[in-house]
Amino acid sequence: MSSMSSVEPQNLHVIFFPMIGHGHMIPMLDIAKLFSSHQVKTTIVTTPSNAPTFTKPLESYRNVGPKIDIEIIPFPSKETTCLPEGVENFEHATSPELVAKLWKATLLLQKPLRVVLEKYKPNCLIADKLFAFATEVAAEFNIPRLVFHGTGFFLLCALDAITKFEPHKSVLFDEEEFVIPHLPHEIKLTRLKLPQHIRENDNNNELVEFLKSAVESEERSYGVIVNSFYELEQDYADHYRKVMGRRAWHIGPVSLCNKENEAKFYRGKGSSIDEHECLRWLDSKRESSVVYVCFGTLSMFSTSQLREIAMGLEASGQEFIWVVKGSKDNEKEDEWLPKKGLIIRGWAPQVLILDHKSIGGFVTHCGWNSILEGVSCGIPMVTWPIFSEQFYNEKLVTEILRIGVGVGAKEWSRTVDDANVKSEEINEAITRVMVGDEALEMRSKAK
Repeated sequence: MSSMSSVEPQNLHVIFFPMIGHGHMIPMLDIAKLFSSHQVKTTIVTTPSNAPTFTKPLESYRNVGPKIDIEIIPFPSKETTCLPEGVENFEHATSPELVAKLWKATLLLQKPLRVVLEKYKPNCLIADKLFAFATEVAAEFNIPRLVFHGTGFFLLCALDAITKFEPHKSVLFDEEEFVIPHLPHEIKLTRLKLPQHIRENDNNNELVEFLKSAVESEERSYGVIVNSFYELEQDYADHYRKVMGRRAWHIGPVSLCNKENEAKFYRGKGSSIDEHECLRWLDSKRESSVVYVCFGTLSMFSTSQLREIAMGLEASGQEFIWVVKGSKDNEKEDEWLPKKGLIIRGWAPQVLILDHKSIGGFVTHCGWNSILEGVSCGIPMVTWPIFSEQFYNEKLVTEILRIGVGVGAKEWSRTVDDANVKSEEINEAITRVMVGDEALEMRSKAK
């Protein structure tokens, strides 16, 4: 053995292949950082317009392991799917037609992925759950494919039960509650809170086919890595492994790999606020006195709904930071936006903000990354799910973990067209999370 000790050990090489959405790309970069800190060589495969999401944060990242490489592959836009130039991310898909074209374009990334695996001959491929072809492509190179799930165990278990047992078909009305069967807790939903294709039982839908093939591909893969931690959803981690029989590893919350303020600030896209200006404002506030309001990158609100949020925030009397993306009908908001808090337009350094001692509550759309980031900072939440898996995540926060209060969102929809949630409900939910004994109890549970 002693004669072997002078031989340099060969680093494992793992290729990461994230889906083209910020909610998928940002945690995948954090996972690459985690692997790299364990001396694993990592390469992230992405397309030209999405590359800055990885290259910018890495400029300031002080890496303790091998350098994280970015491999840029061409995006199949015009010649195949008639997508406008530069539309390479679901954030840019502003209509259902563009979303459908983007899904189709992702299927054509199979060929460039093959070229990358041929070039690097890695030991493993970690690909987003939505790349159904990744299991087969990895098998061609005789390497394991791990599935990255940008969600938690609770959602995976609930979705599996709804797909298998179809409890939503047992109720007569969309507003009527049904119980999701065979879960560790009694969880009730309505059909209104399910995606359109499940609600309408539309099995001929292209998206349904796409999702079905992703699930089948996952079942044939080597296993699943989940951005979660055992203490958060122990019953569901066990259910996923023991009842559903899947091989899985929880490695989260992955955002915690960003230790310095600079790393937290540059995570994701370029922020529309200066780091020091943001921290100065937060430093001037009392501990747990500020409510942070942010609905992720893909949520779109009508002007009338934004006005209700503004009135609800003013009525609550709380200091706030509100990340405003602009309304879906592009009306000027300056004359009615509240004056008391800090308004951030565009992208905000969310982890940096949530981690500050002055933050006392978080109004969130219940995207999984946001929930984990809130939990990691011990912040209770006001839950306002809109679409995707967000209505399931709300149940975990409000009913199982009991660290949040729902604002009363009732229907799954890609955009919030009307003022569905009134200012009184927004005010009430914020007040419950920020003031009084219930707020203290939720905060101590979250912490």
